[in-house]
Formats: sequence, structure tokens, C-alpha cells
Amino acid sequence: MPAARESLLDAAYAALARRPWSAVRMVDVAARAGVSRQTLYNEFGSKDGLARALVRREADGYLAGVERALAGPAELCDRLTATAEWTAAAARDNVLVRALLTGCWSERLPSPPLTAAHSTAMVPAQRRADGPLPAPRDFVRIVRDRAATALAAPGTAPAELLLPCELVVRLALSCVAAPPGEGGIAELVRAVLPRHLSGPARPSSAPTPTAEARSPRR
Repeated sequence: MPAARESLLDAAYAALARRPWSAVRMVDVAARAGVSRQTLYNEFGSKDGLARALVRREADGYLAGVERALAGPAELCDRLTATAEWTAAAARDNVLVRALLTGCWSERLPSPPLTAAHSTAMVPAQRRADGPLPAPRDFVRIVRDRAATALAAPGTAPAELLLPCELVVRLALSCVAAPPGEGGIAELVRAVLPRHLSGPARPSSAPTPTAEARSPRR
């Protein structure tokens, strides 16, 4: 029941905005989503399962935004800037993304173990949620590798871009903790990239994301 599952996850996220996760009740999540409590348990198994699924969805939403930022037709430096700006915006606007990227989980948040959970779920999406969750170092590696692959020009090995892309990812994470001043992230990204990476990247048909790209969830 994909639609019911999404509605339940939306309801859980909305509840988290109003109260600590420890005070979120399964019956209230089900009622807000307009489904039975049995449907909720069928989808997630338990409150811990719901927490893992919610965290997994926000992680996937963040990475989908990374893909959009990298797919634009702009110059390589601009696409890396869009990726860095998306990272900072997503972490600012979404408490779960911020916790995932920084490893700082407050008492208000669900904080499921990042290691895989024993799963007896019959729902494929829940079996995936019960698998390992990404740690901050995993996000650095994933975004670095995706950026290097997406931005490599024909005849260029993605490996040549790994270090510059990792620098940009780590710069973006530093901006999460300490937002930049005048000039913003774009000026910082251009300063740390080697000059030969400031030229045009290979063309792409996808639209360029704006700096105001929305976070994975409100």
C-alpha cells in the first residue's frame, strides 16, 4: 500500500514537528493518516520500524536532491555549487537530514541504530528500511562518487574528480554547522576548486536546480 505508507510517513513527520519522538503515539499517526492502526503495524511492524522508515525516506529524499543538482546543464563548478547549496538547505529545513549528515541526534528525534535491524517485514520497502542506514561518512562517499561520475567529461576518469568533489561535500557540511557570510557557498566552492574545473561540463538535458530548492520534507 504505497499511498498509505507515504501518508503514514507524512503523518509521522508532522507529529515530530510538534512533539518529541518519544511522545509520538502510533494511534495518533494512524488517525492523522486516515488509516487503521492495524494498517500502520502491517506496514512498519512497530514504532521502531516506523522510525527507521522515516529516516530512510529523508535520506533518500536528500540524495534525490543531490541527483537533481548534478543533472543540470550548467558549468561543472555551478553544478557542484548547486549540490553544496542543496546540502545546506536540506539540513537547515529538515531536522532528520541534518542529524543524518552531522551525526548529531537530539532527544527530540528518533535515533534508530545505523546498523541493520533484524527484519521479519513482509513489505519490501520496510525490509529496505530495516537494512543499514547511512552514517555521515557514508553520505560524504556517496555524494562524492555520484558527483564525480555525473561531472566527468568524455574521456575523463571520474577518479580525477573524487578529491575536488569530496572537498565540496565537506565544505557544504561545514556550512551546515556555520553558515557562510557574504558571498555565500558559491564563492567558497569556486575558491577551493582547481582552476581547470571551472570550465564547462558535459551537457545535460535536465533543468538546473535553484538555490532555493526545497528540502526533502518540510
